Amino acid sequence: MLFFKQIKIHRHELGLLFRDGDFAQILDPGQHFVFDPLGKIRVDVCSQRDPYIAHNQLDLIVQSGALQDRAIIVDLKQHERAIVWIDGRFSRVLGPGLYALWTKIRNVNVETFDARDVRFVHADLKTIARDATARVQLDICDVERECVGVLFLNGRFAETLSPGTYAFWRGPADARIVEVDLRETMVDIVGQDIMTFDKVSLRMNAVVTYKVVDAVKAVTTTSDVRQSLYRDAQLALRSVVGARELDNFLTDKDAVAEELEAAVRRHAGELGLEILSVGIRDVILPGEMKDLMNKVTEAKKAAEANLIVRREETAAIRSQANTAKLLADSPTLMRLRELEVLEKIATAGKMNIVLGEKGLADRVINLL
Repeated sequence: MLFFKQIKIHRHELGLLFRDGDFAQILDPGQHFVFDPLGKIRVDVCSQRDPYIAHNQLDLIVQSGALQDRAIIVDLKQHERAIVWIDGRFSRVLGPGLYALWTKIRNVNVETFDARDVRFVHADLKTIARDATARVQLDICDVERECVGVLFLNGRFAETLSPGTYAFWRGPADARIVEVDLRETMVDIVGQDIMTFDKVSLRMNAVVTYKVVDAVKAVTTTSDVRQSLYRDAQLALRSVVGARELDNFLTDKDAVAEELEAAVRRHAGELGLEILSVGIRDVILPGEMKDLMNKVTEAKKAAEANLIVRREETAAIRSQANTAKLLADSPTLMRLRELEVLEKIATAGKMNIVLGEKGLADRVINLL
């Protein structure tokens, strides 16, 4: 037994025997005695619990045919990929190369795909996408709710994707998804210094409410659709306000907002947007102009108050004139009026009457 080498291989193992550096055979579980007088025999013991056969001479072992009925051989070309399932559970995604997997102890299943079909579709995509190792071979993207994804392959538009999870093979093509939010969105146009037609400087803030109705246009027409809308609204605001005098603008801001909305809406359709509303939120006058406007308003209110007083005085005088005419034309009405006056005087309590003229005294006595 001097020149024999004893090798023990357990039930879950196999031995890869090499003679003088070249693969010779596979040793099954059990006790083995190998004649090796020159020490040129080497046995690499592999556990079949780990299905993947990792060896630097795997190509020679596969070519020998010794793995037939013992392992699955996977030889992936440059455009091919494979997904490995072990005991019904996802294991890993394989890229181009030569692989071998033991099949005696573990249930191994291999699915092969052509990566030239760039989009990867699978019933268990959610499970595969959760594994970090899958992202070595797959680009995995999520399109959120209330959004759509615009897919570009090698820089060209391919299709529009609804919300969900998507995967694309790395390598054969460059896949990119641009996510577009379809919800209502607002753009604030703030701090705009604009000069009116009569050379009054105003600081204004406006707001534009919009939503995307054509995601492809919104992505392909401009690099930043929000910035483009902001620029268009800014220029339209300056054009509309700059064509009006200050008084005209302040008295008819609704008409200004309508004209501004019409101007913004014309170009928004080319960007794939629908304008929901455009409004002027704030108008800030310069300090000296604000003081002047306050003085004008104060003067107008004072004039209006003075006019109201004069109107009331005129109405009172006119009423007195009408009353005097009625009393002059009707002695009976005059008599009733005199009695009303006396009644009011009598109800006051004590009454002292001092009369100097005899005729006047007689007339008062007669009234009493």
